[in-house]
Amino acid sequence: MSSTAQSLAGGRIQALLDENSFVEIGAAVTARSTDFNMNKTDTPSDGVITGYGVINGGLVYVYSQDASVLGGSMGEMHAKKIIRIYDMAMKMGAPVIGLVDCAGLRLQEAADALDAFGGLYLKQVMASGVVPQITAVFGSCGGGMAVASALSDFTFMENSKAKLFVNAPNALKDNDVSKCDTASAQFQSEEAGIVDVTGSEAELIAKIRELVSLIPANNEDDLSYMDCDDDLNRVCADLKDAAADPAIALPMISDSGIFFETKSTYGKDMVTGFIKLNGNTVGAVANRAALYDENGSLVEEFGPELSARGCEKAAKFVKFCDAFNIPVLTLTNVTRFKAAKCSEKRMAKAAAALAYAFADASVPKVNVVTGKAFGSACVVMNSKGLGADYVYAWPDAQIGMMDAGMAAKIMYPDAGADVLKEKTEEYAGLQNHVESAARRGYVDTVIEPQDTRKYVIGAFEMLFTKREDRPVKKHGTV
Repeated sequence: MSSTAQSLAGGRIQALLDENSFVEIGAAVTARSTDFNMNKTDTPSDGVITGYGVINGGLVYVYSQDASVLGGSMGEMHAKKIIRIYDMAMKMGAPVIGLVDCAGLRLQEAADALDAFGGLYLKQVMASGVVPQITAVFGSCGGGMAVASALSDFTFMENSKAKLFVNAPNALKDNDVSKCDTASAQFQSEEAGIVDVTGSEAELIAKIRELVSLIPANNEDDLSYMDCDDDLNRVCADLKDAAADPAIALPMISDSGIFFETKSTYGKDMVTGFIKLNGNTVGAVANRAALYDENGSLVEEFGPELSARGCEKAAKFVKFCDAFNIPVLTLTNVTRFKAAKCSEKRMAKAAAALAYAFADASVPKVNVVTGKAFGSACVVMNSKGLGADYVYAWPDAQIGMMDAGMAAKIMYPDAGADVLKEKTEEYAGLQNHVESAARRGYVDTVIEPQDTRKYVIGAFEMLFTKREDRPVKKHGTV
């Protein structure tokens, strides 16, 4: 390893990978440009350390930008080193992890630097769906580098010093950093939805290692399986009480409580993340009716309803799972789409993206209706009509067009209270009752909440060899 290993960039690689596993590639590379006296500027490794190593025994490729060399800015040779790492990762079928601390485009190299960004974007697009791409922002990630971060599958961001932006906060009309720090980890995770996980540098390193151990190394070979020491028939006695907040319920279902949540602060009405079922990684998508803190206190209530942000978040997650052959489990409890002006502007498009993601996914798909499932909102949540392979429902679940009371008022607008009560009960029994949905084939099996774990494990075991024939086409357009 070169002397650059002693830099902050090298230290991050050492912390990320298994001890003594890193092998550096291209340590002797320096900048080629001689404009603006660049020939007199020392650029060791051209500001980026690249190579490979292992995380928990699994091969990964990594690059770490060195802010001490021209601010870690992206130039021609800097980009070529990263591109070479991508080429190797796709040949070997291993994830790419970028540790970002970049001042952006290297001005001294102008068109060469612009072409370098284009070459990096091309490789990221080619690698998308082939190997997982993870970006962790530890310093500046501005301009074109922000695009590279958004092209990744998962983005991590240090929560005190890191900055992620296309345009700096002070460059935005009528804004400055004191009003709204649009480059902060808080904004990028809660408002932009780019960042999956925030935390200290040490916390991010630990979370990246955890994620890499949960997801497949590539789209063909799944090395993420781990032995299951948990009882496959374990009863989840308190699952029904926790159903309102899937961030609490999903670890109850999972092997040994394993749960890695993605984008936890964005679109909080929807929960997405990875769990383990009989040693296999499963992607989970669930409606959230209420958010509780670590002390069990109610923080926020959501309806339950689908927001545009929640749909967008879930759609991207499902597409990742499908690309890497990760089965998908949904916990459905939703009554409507969110009714708000800011959400309505993109609600239909976001709901269409979610419907498309579920319908287009050919991996095993299991849905559990835990509460209410009403209207078009429940349809886009991995319903039987949308292509779910197996649908379970709890005995108290309600599945139908809308709330029975509301339906009665619409059908009998001039009826008195007694008639409305009678018609509400009749509608609830005929249209919304779980047995009604089961008789029509929209629910395959009604199960007790505490038995959910063993039933979904059984369904995924049955679906393990699933294959589907799809229409021949280049790709969809949604």
